[in-house]
Amino acid sequence: MAVASASSDMFDEIVMAEERFHGEGYQEGYAEGSHVGVVEGRRYGSLHGAKIGSEVGSYLGFALTWQCLLQNCTDEKNSKKMRALDSLVGMIQKFPYEDPTYEKLQEDLEKIRGKFKQVCSMLNIQSDFRIGTERSSLTF
Repeated sequence: MAVASASSDMFDEIVMAEERFHGEGYQEGYAEGSHVGVVEGRRYGSLHGAKIGSEVGSYLGFALTWQCLLQNCTDEKNSKKMRALDSLVGMIQKFPYEDPTYEKLQEDLEKIRGKFKQVCSMLNIQSDFRIGTERSSLTF
């Protein structure tokens, strides 16, 4: 009887090997996928965070330059332009750069973009210029 139970256990190991290897393979694949997902997510977040930072930084540079250009003009039209520029600078300064978990990040970014377009309209400047390598600003 001892011989029958030993051979039964041996056959159980053979029959259950597929299930055991499937479980081990799943665990190894899950661990590897989790690691690769974290690395890819970090790279994606860094890339898009840099793009947003570059965009918002260009808006701030634009606004500060125009504030300097308009600071000596005191008529009513320029006063409205200065208030709009001040509003844009204020929105940018309140933008949460260090908090990637901020729930309204995209919403606030859209508000900044809208204010930028409004300021460009007031200044009679085309607001659809591109920052980066997508399209060269110099054409011949």
